[in-house]
Amino acid sequence: MSIYKKIAISIISVFMFVILINIGFNYWIKKQLPVIIHKKNDTAYNINYEKIEVSLFSGNIYVQTLLVSPKKQPKDSKNGLFSKIESITVKHFNILDLVFRDVIQAKSIIINKPRVILYKKGEKLLNNSKSINSEIVDPFRKIIAVSNIYLNDGTIDVVSLDSQKTIFSVKKIIFKLEGILITYATLNEKIPLHYKNYALVMNNLFYRPSAFYHITIGKIRTEKNFLKINNFSHLPQFKRPDFVKRLDKEKDIYTLKFDSALVAKMNWGFKNDRFFFKANSVVIHHFDANIYRGKMPKNDLSKKYLYNHLLRNMKFTLQTDTLQVLNSKLVYEEEIDFSKGPGILNFDKLNLQATNLQSGFGLKKTNDIKIKVNCIFMKSSPLNVDWSFNVLNKKDSFHIQGFITNFDVAAMGRFSKPYLNASFTGVFNNYRFNFYGNDDTAKGNASLNYDDLKVTLYKKKNPEKEAKLKSAIVNLIVKNDSKDKTKTANVALKRIQEKSFYNFLWRCIAESLKKILI
Repeated sequence: MSIYKKIAISIISVFMFVILINIGFNYWIKKQLPVIIHKKNDTAYNINYEKIEVSLFSGNIYVQTLLVSPKKQPKDSKNGLFSKIESITVKHFNILDLVFRDVIQAKSIIINKPRVILYKKGEKLLNNSKSINSEIVDPFRKIIAVSNIYLNDGTIDVVSLDSQKTIFSVKKIIFKLEGILITYATLNEKIPLHYKNYALVMNNLFYRPSAFYHITIGKIRTEKNFLKINNFSHLPQFKRPDFVKRLDKEKDIYTLKFDSALVAKMNWGFKNDRFFFKANSVVIHHFDANIYRGKMPKNDLSKKYLYNHLLRNMKFTLQTDTLQVLNSKLVYEEEIDFSKGPGILNFDKLNLQATNLQSGFGLKKTNDIKIKVNCIFMKSSPLNVDWSFNVLNKKDSFHIQGFITNFDVAAMGRFSKPYLNASFTGVFNNYRFNFYGNDDTAKGNASLNYDDLKVTLYKKKNPEKEAKLKSAIVNLIVKNDSKDKTKTANVALKRIQEKSFYNFLWRCIAESLKKILI
């Protein structure tokens, strides 16, 4: 026999031996995997599949139609986590870990079209954040450990067993998590794993944080230091009369929407079990905010803290170098009873920039938070405001100043007629205010140049008819113009502790106008 025939026979023999080994290992693995998944599965879940394929040449495992369900299941009802996954591909698994440790150790796992439904008690999304580690991460770590996870076209729904209502849902999830490290040490941390990179895209998010509101988001896209949110809304669950009836005390009702929010150079996580969030900038476009206050419930007499105090007493680090709100709108409505309709204040074409926005957690010294606002007030005139305060100032000191020009005071009728039973005509050519205050008092001054001011009062029982005698008396008291001069007034007021900062500012403005006009 020639040397070439011997080499050919040897190569063929080795090739056939490898094929036989591969067939043998494939047969053994297919027998062993069900043992790992079923008999040695000490998690709280049953795991079943339709088809499984194993290739030793590529080091891949392919599973088709995987089903996950709780082992302990009440009769005629659902409780716990259920999932159907179209396919799972495990790439470059370690045969020795599978043989000797009964664990699938691999480079990556690709999960296609997972559909997950969690039925749970209560109305909270998470009753206990530690349950994620103990009930999901730790048990499945005993079956499979990978360095990278890729998830395509996922769907998650969380349903309350108490109300049978959806608490949370999200569709079309695309998720990438690379460089995963899970140890017994990381399992005791707030985030039970370490990672190098992540990326997440998801659409059509719905979340019900309480019985009063729900949140929807069209799309979220985030990476390690970047976040973008599109089509956000925070909406009341009830119409105003129903909402107000459910309140024990006066409380604002918020309807909030924005087109997009972009967070740049973001860094977040936990340090010494304390959450932190830092960002270079946050930019929000077309923020549409409506704040409604119904005065029908009884007053909330609890102390209302100023923003210095609220930020200073946050229990985590929050830091944003620059916050911008662009081309936005704010509407404030206040209503004494439903028969008259609300008084309305409009702030259109609103642009806000805040710098050095942060909590006081862990700080011993910091610069002032500075906020600049410009907008069109009551669809009539430009309004500009500069506001600053320091979160570490325990007196809660602040400085706020601003001005409005060419303001047609008839525009105030949208607020004053239903709320104060009064309307006005005339023009504020220029009004400026400059106030310094703290948690106890405010002082400052204001100036006004105005023309042709006239007040009209209306009858209480018939608000469409003018109370002519009262109107005449008021107009005798009020000076109808400043005679081409700018009039000034000094202001000093004590703060009403159960009222907000904005009430304090409004009282300072009202006091200055009272001194100038009467």
